[in-house]
Amino acid sequence: MITRFQSTTLDYSSNTERRVRWAAPSYPSIHDFLTNPCYAGAYVFGRTRTERIVDGRQIRSVVRETPQDEWIVFIPDHHPGFITFERYLENRRRLRANFRPRRAEGGGALREGPALLQGLLRCGRCGRKMQVAYSGTKGNCPRYACVRAHQLHGTIPTCQSLGGRRLELTVLDAVFEALRPASIDATLRAIEEAASDHQTRVRSAELEVERARYEADRARRQYDACEPENRLVARTLERAWERSLEELRAAERALAARRARRPEPLSAEEIAWCRRAGADLRRVMESAATSDRERKQLLNAVIGEVVVTVDREARVARLRIVWEGGAVTERESALNRTGVHFRTTDEETVQLVRRLVEHYRDAQIAAVLTRQGRRTGAGNSFTASRVRSLRQAHGIPAGPVTPPCHDGQVVSVHQAATALGVSTATVHRWLRDGFIAGEQDVAGAPWRIRLTEELRSRVTEEAPEGWLSLDKAARALGVARQTVLHWVQSGRLAAVHVRHGKRKGLRIQVKHEGTGLFEEA
Repeated sequence: MITRFQSTTLDYSSNTERRVRWAAPSYPSIHDFLTNPCYAGAYVFGRTRTERIVDGRQIRSVVRETPQDEWIVFIPDHHPGFITFERYLENRRRLRANFRPRRAEGGGALREGPALLQGLLRCGRCGRKMQVAYSGTKGNCPRYACVRAHQLHGTIPTCQSLGGRRLELTVLDAVFEALRPASIDATLRAIEEAASDHQTRVRSAELEVERARYEADRARRQYDACEPENRLVARTLERAWERSLEELRAAERALAARRARRPEPLSAEEIAWCRRAGADLRRVMESAATSDRERKQLLNAVIGEVVVTVDREARVARLRIVWEGGAVTERESALNRTGVHFRTTDEETVQLVRRLVEHYRDAQIAAVLTRQGRRTGAGNSFTASRVRSLRQAHGIPAGPVTPPCHDGQVVSVHQAATALGVSTATVHRWLRDGFIAGEQDVAGAPWRIRLTEELRSRVTEEAPEGWLSLDKAARALGVARQTVLHWVQSGRLAAVHVRHGKRKGLRIQVKHEGTGLFEEA
């Protein structure tokens, strides 16, 4: 393992004294070192050539390598090399064999993969761009990791990594919220103001570069003015000079990045499209006709970068979404737990199944979950077989076997109807009218009725003398039917249900005046 890398520079302003500068090794520096013919003792000139390419309205310069037989100057054994030239060529062939070229149809910054945040995600700890990797049986599950430091220097482990699906959904929710119709006009105004704001930021960055260059030149002059005998002073001035050079390079990088992010003004057609289609962005992103590259282009049009910091103890990823124009949105995204993947059914549904399995079978549980609009981790509706698979995966026992009915036992609607000699529709009507009381474990679950002797006595073959039907009782009391049912439910009026004969139905005992009923009413 190479731990230090030596580079030398010649300063011709001070009697061509050679100065040795030590720096941490990196992948580019090691690669350049191994692919330079000087390493093998050869002097070469003309290894590269510059070509000009017309790209739209711009002319770009591209540096390309030339074959060995086209080198302008090639002098082998020019100086003692570290390895032979044959070994150098073998190393070049091995490096070329390890190279993985881009796919021809890929190219550019945006590729075909489903990772929507490619090129936008930045590590919140070291500030480097995070890389994309894919996993899963079909290779379509993205994962983001900060591995550049490990790739370049090989001395530190992966900075941080996290799964991509939940992260992307959190960012998409923020995008959809920001592009609601109420926010589009404000966004367009911000884009219009971004051009003038960009010029101000660029000018500020240029002044920072100018200041850093002045400090670096001043530090170099102080170092050159130092006498070689003053070694302690020379080392102090050298360190100050190197700090100034680092600040200068950082300022130049910041200026280049600021210039590269120059906002493009929107045309009238683009502004009209934003007002017309901004509200439909969710449908555009979810449409099967939209490719992954087009989804990335949409996100890159509104997002500058996303800075993510993973908090393993809190099991969350803290996001800082920087929009084009400078606005910032803070969000949090939950991390995957150990043994839990993106398609895992949520824990709330699993706990609900644990409660329901005490009283219901798989088919009934599936009906309850479907009525509540719940879905499996894969997005499917629940069936009896899927409930059974969920139970088996979480070690939940099967539902109870139907026991015989006993007094005081909580039974289903079907069991209650059988025990009372009526239909299930009648039991459901009683529940709606309040004639009998029932209970539900959760909303949408089947009703459960406590079968008692008192309930059995309220269902008879013949009503007592003088008891009236619901309509007659309402007229006799001078109140609405619903009020009579409410009094029956609360116990203020006694009632029975006749299940056979012409007098079939609800019969209510109407109290006479003086009982306090009308006074309370």
